[in-house]
Amino acid sequence: MRLRLILLVLSILAVGSASTGGFFYFEAIQDASIQASRRQARTRLILIAHSLENHLTANMQVTETLAAAPALARLLRSPSDEALAAAHEVLDRFQQTLGANVCYLMDARGITRASSNRNRPESFMGQNFAFRPYFTSAMAGNPLGYLALGVTSGRRGVYSSRPVFSGSDPNPLGVVVVKSAIDAVEERLGLSPSEMMLFTSPDGVIFITNQPGWLFQLAWEPSPEELARIREERQFGDGGHEWIGLKPGETPDTAFLDGKRYLFEQMEIPHFPGWKVNYLTSADVITRPVETSLIRMTGSIVLVLCVLIGLGVVILYYKASEDILQRKRMEAALRENEERYRSLYHNTPAMLHSIGPDGRLLSVSDYWLTAMGYDYDEVIGRPLADFMTEASRRLAEHDMIPTFFRKGFCKDIPYRYVRKNGEVIDILLSAIADRDSDGRIVRSLAVSVDVTEQKQAEKALRRAKEELSRYSKELERKVQLRTKEIGDILRYTPAVIYIKDLTGRYMLVNSRFEELFGVQNEAVRGKTDTEILPQPVAAQFQAGDAAVFESAAPVQVEKRIVQNDGLHTYLTVKFPLFDETGKVRRLCGIATDITAAKKAQDKLRRLSASIITNQEKERAVISRELHDELGQVLTALRMDAVWLLERLKAADPMGAERARDMCRLIDGTIQDVRSLAFRLRPGILDDLGLVDALELYTSDFERRTGVTCLFDAASIPKMDDTVATAAYRIAQEALTNVARHARAAKVEVRLQQVDGRLILSVEDDGRGFPVSVLDAAETLGAAEALGVAGMRERASLVGGHLEVHSRPGSGTRVRLILPAQALTLERNTEVKS
Repeated sequence: MRLRLILLVLSILAVGSASTGGFFYFEAIQDASIQASRRQARTRLILIAHSLENHLTANMQVTETLAAAPALARLLRSPSDEALAAAHEVLDRFQQTLGANVCYLMDARGITRASSNRNRPESFMGQNFAFRPYFTSAMAGNPLGYLALGVTSGRRGVYSSRPVFSGSDPNPLGVVVVKSAIDAVEERLGLSPSEMMLFTSPDGVIFITNQPGWLFQLAWEPSPEELARIREERQFGDGGHEWIGLKPGETPDTAFLDGKRYLFEQMEIPHFPGWKVNYLTSADVITRPVETSLIRMTGSIVLVLCVLIGLGVVILYYKASEDILQRKRMEAALRENEERYRSLYHNTPAMLHSIGPDGRLLSVSDYWLTAMGYDYDEVIGRPLADFMTEASRRLAEHDMIPTFFRKGFCKDIPYRYVRKNGEVIDILLSAIADRDSDGRIVRSLAVSVDVTEQKQAEKALRRAKEELSRYSKELERKVQLRTKEIGDILRYTPAVIYIKDLTGRYMLVNSRFEELFGVQNEAVRGKTDTEILPQPVAAQFQAGDAAVFESAAPVQVEKRIVQNDGLHTYLTVKFPLFDETGKVRRLCGIATDITAAKKAQDKLRRLSASIITNQEKERAVISRELHDELGQVLTALRMDAVWLLERLKAADPMGAERARDMCRLIDGTIQDVRSLAFRLRPGILDDLGLVDALELYTSDFERRTGVTCLFDAASIPKMDDTVATAAYRIAQEALTNVARHARAAKVEVRLQQVDGRLILSVEDDGRGFPVSVLDAAETLGAAEALGVAGMRERASLVGGHLEVHSRPGSGTRVRLILPAQALTLERNTEVKS
């Protein structure tokens, strides 16, 4: 009966274990599937967010360039048909180039003065958009990217706005806006039906989505006040703005819609604070494959499990029967040896004792009594814990004794006994259980070994081993980590990496080197460049090796290597590797393919040269028109004013005085027009050259600003117009920065030729600034940072380079250095072409 009960319990446990294992297996598979889907959803969200960001911010930088167009400022400053036509031409050109919906210009009151859609039914001409945030923000000096539904066109769009300034006036004349439609964004995202993408405003209004009917509705349930404010602002039209029913889930990465659970990911778009991309994936789509796969596996698993359980029951029944017979034989043998055991127990030279379930001593050996210094009657019936230290007593009573009477054995348990004389000894206690016929533990059979001296030695040895093991494991972990990191770098980096010895023989090459030259690391090791590479390539790889070994410092060289797809340029950094004594033993080279960067740099340089050339031409045309047309009109007007003065001297003294004021006003205007024409394009630069033009401009600068300006020029050879124009404009921009920011009392301009190089320097005694923050627009101001960038660009286009030296409180020096080849006509003809 008892055997059948055991087998029944074992069968129930087997079935329960299999069921529990299957449940946890299902949970593990489902959890892994959900985690994989979350990672996939996060990756998908990042791709969608980057795509949206690229589309929405495409025109922001271009809008700043458009705002700097002189034609727009001229229209806002002096409206006329000619100015309007010029502004429309600029707006049309930018609209066509960018492929934008519309480019338009508003004055300081928000009224549209020029627009590229002026000839279309949805023309913005004359309309007032002062209520739009992108207008008010730009007028306040904060350019803004703005997303909204067009009031006139009724189409969604991203609005990029920039203020339009006139000269040094800090107050904007108006705002220029570029609007790009985003109607086709949903189609380009390529989302599946199981995916949901919502691009929402800070108030939760859905602005972009792949779900029909959700456009301009609310993703999250709003309060009545929020809903009223959204409808009042009309940023998204006059629609109903109804809530689609999306609710937060029990965790931040889940949400519920129409009673269904979705995985939810969210990311904010840069440049559009509060605007977020929300990505939802149905949880049913994720778990359905797991359930289907598990159901297919269940049938066969259940069959195999039933067979195994049946076999297990039969085997257990056979084993249990054998164990019962064996137990009866052992009990008989145990009774026979009981007397011998008692004799051995009391006469063996070891500390032996027995305790009952209550922890009290039932018996002790004579050796135990001798070692502890007690008599038999003093210990029997007392708790064993009474003969231990306080710490050992707590260990025995609360842990080891209860554990022993549950398990039936213990081995090498460390205790500390207290002898009758108060001396403390360390012992190791091992015990086995003595059971009754029902298998219950009735007493222990324990032996205690005095290990006081051994314990002290082992304790010291253990501390040393632990310290050594800890240091060894940490060292091994660091070595493995560094080895893996270096291996991954060599294996996956797109750069070419190699190591050579002092004789130029390769010690190691990475996988990119093998791929590029069709060799294997084992075949390359121990060989020189000339043995494995073509002669031209080998010469390039050898260049700079000797300099690295001699100087023990890094060397940077460029290599040009012909590959299957053409000529590639590599930037190679070679540096020494030192041994433990500090001597150079190896050379490491890292070559990075910069072909694409070189091509992009050349393309950008040609584009910049074209823009600057066209800008100079436009300035020259405007300068001639100011000087020839407006100057002649003002001259004629002054002659009439002088004639009127002479006629009124005798007849009307007051009228004559007014005529005299008109003459003075016209004279001032003529002077201003001449100064403006000169700053746009001085004719003396074309007629007499760079030296005379700079001398005249420094004199005019001193007259206009009151800053002492000294000009010193040596004998300069004739140079091309492009080089002269670049040097003149750099000097002009440097002096403008002095007038605006330096607070200087004196500035010196020098033009000289040293060792065949042309050097133009502009040095002031102003307040200066930290050169380390030269490129930070928030430190210098956007206009100043742009000016320095423009000077560097002009210097680069004519083959020179620009140096800026400054320190707070010590002034600023700007130097343009042009090499000898940049001054020749062939070089400049090449730059122009």
